[in-house]
Amino acid sequence: MPTIFKKLEKIKPVYDWTYKIMLFICKLLLIGDIIITSVTVAGRYFPFFTAPHWGEEMVLTLMVYMAVLSATLAIRKRSHIRMTAFDKYLPKKVLLVMDLLADIAVMALGVILLVEGLDVIKPTGNIAKFAKYSSLPNLSQIWMYLPVAIAGASMIIFEIEQVFLRIEEFFKPKTEQKEAQA
Repeated sequence: MPTIFKKLEKIKPVYDWTYKIMLFICKLLLIGDIIITSVTVAGRYFPFFTAPHWGEEMVLTLMVYMAVLSATLAIRKRSHIRMTAFDKYLPKKVLLVMDLLADIAVMALGVILLVEGLDVIKPTGNIAKFAKYSSLPNLSQIWMYLPVAIAGASMIIFEIEQVFLRIEEFFKPKTEQKEAQA
């Protein structure tokens, strides 16, 4: 096996650390979403409890964050929904090439998300200047678009790892591949 893969194995803790941070952020967002939703619903049905006027917009913002950030977590664990109907009929090398091409396509999507996300949230952009939440006029909607750039960056990070893992599979001896599948 080429020595580059042994060197790349040394940066695996960076990927693990990034994954744990993203997972922790998603957990915090879910907790915040549940709390804000509960308070907003309680405010609608209990007369002695006042619902925050910003509740629905914040719930939607947190949902956007969770959706795009959790998608990056699925990349790391290879748990995205995918079509595998013909996988058992294809030779392993062809399947590896197809998976590698899919990973490269997702990495390209990550680059697009990062570039366009940064473009939307830049201080000179129209969104940054004019878009405001209706219920929180002092809060810019940059916060609504920020997760697009963050998700793009983490997609790139996790896809780089996946691409190298796929390439490494080409160089594994058949015995190692069978042990990895067992």
